[in-house]
Amino acid sequence: MAGDFREFLQVLEKRGQLRRIKTLVDSDLEIAEISNRMLQCGGPGLLFENVKGAKYPVAVNIMGTVERICWAMNMEQPQELEDLGRKLAMLQQPKPPKKIAQAVEFGKVLFDVLKAKPSRDYFPPCQQIVVEGNDLDLNELPLIRPYAGDAGKIVTLGLVITKDCETGTPNVGVYRLQLQSKNTMTVQWLSVRGGARHLRKAAERGKKLEIAIALGVHPLVIMAAATPIPMDLSEWLFAGLYGGAGVKLAKCKTIDIEVPADSEFVLEGTITPGEEMVDGPFGDHMGYYNQSKSCPLIRFNCMTHRKDPIYLTTFSGRPPKEEAMMAIALNRIYTPILRQQVPEIVDFFLPMEALSYKAAIIAIDKAYPGQARRAALAFWSALPQFTYTKFVIVVDKDINIRDPRQVVWAISSKVDPQRDVFIIPDTPFDKLDFATPKVGLGSRMGIDATTKVYPETEAEWGQQLESDPAIAAMVDRRWAEYGLADINLDEVNANLFGYDMK
Repeated sequence: MAGDFREFLQVLEKRGQLRRIKTLVDSDLEIAEISNRMLQCGGPGLLFENVKGAKYPVAVNIMGTVERICWAMNMEQPQELEDLGRKLAMLQQPKPPKKIAQAVEFGKVLFDVLKAKPSRDYFPPCQQIVVEGNDLDLNELPLIRPYAGDAGKIVTLGLVITKDCETGTPNVGVYRLQLQSKNTMTVQWLSVRGGARHLRKAAERGKKLEIAIALGVHPLVIMAAATPIPMDLSEWLFAGLYGGAGVKLAKCKTIDIEVPADSEFVLEGTITPGEEMVDGPFGDHMGYYNQSKSCPLIRFNCMTHRKDPIYLTTFSGRPPKEEAMMAIALNRIYTPILRQQVPEIVDFFLPMEALSYKAAIIAIDKAYPGQARRAALAFWSALPQFTYTKFVIVVDKDINIRDPRQVVWAISSKVDPQRDVFIIPDTPFDKLDFATPKVGLGSRMGIDATTKVYPETEAEWGQQLESDPAIAAMVDRRWAEYGLADINLDEVNANLFGYDMK
């Protein structure tokens, strides 16, 4: 592993990407307002050292840029995330190597898996202080309330850890929790998530579900928990693969659950099946307040923490937010996995402005008529996280899918709405999407913005305008000679239009 959360904060501070705030601030609304302004401008992570009524400092906006997420994963450039994706793709669908080089590469991946196995820490830092029974008061945690219409204080970046009561297989997810009392919280999770499945299994057997919340872990462990790809590997192994070494785990004090040994805080409790309380409303990633609903109630009986712990938090909302930055990084990791499942896909992009999952732009190496529609349909079924993608735009491989000017040009010049737009009605959908006519049931749209071939069209397609290759190469060579060496066109595009040109 690449160290613990505290060591990552030191990395950020050394690189000028952490700002310590010593002024007194309020965890109610004020911290979120300050952080939101930093997120809007790509500003540094923040460590609030003087929080009103709180014993502990609050860290926020730690993963507020893709660059910082790359640092957390021992990388410098987003392109390196695709190398990690290729490793995961090889593990997901291994193929017999045909060449010695392929065998060597697969052997390296298997060795990485062995190195990634978690280990046990019998004297974990997360249990330096133990608080149990009546002494436990969750109000001592500096939980934030991000929006004025929120029902209460929340936990956002905690690892929610449960275990299958039959097989013992753990699930690690990142779900929102609402503080209900000094020792209770409600947890908001979708019915398809691992924690919800574990609760249903416990209910069938008449058992309580043990649950632990690990707060203040290294960001790459959070990234691993947020990676919902269909592989029979635990999130702990994912974190080990991400970090290059196994995660150190510790057994909880009062329940049979393992947590990261270097967590800043750990909350231990149980859920009694059927015991629920009203949760919400809260601001969510769609940019609206969601509706209140009954959610499972967690009763905590123990809190452990490190000496002088730091509380890590974030909040949802209309992008840019930290969750959007995480999604951009995960997009890079998914790309090789998606290519393996749908070979004609050259690249794909989930724009942050489309909530990082509602719209996808995919580039294909088109070889036959109807291929764009086939690619869109294959995309929707390739990975579970693409189930709720509302729009899929398919373009040719020469279109830079991260440049909206090129994508809009392809749609405008290559699409006939009647021929190239298709809609699939009444499909399972995100219940947080207010645009759907029925809760949990909506439609999807595919747009074929590729160059049409016969028999898709009977018209002769015009020749696309392009620079003369020889002249373009000459201008590249003479760019400094023109006195324009100080002008980097990619940087100009990025700064002027905010486009990711890489």
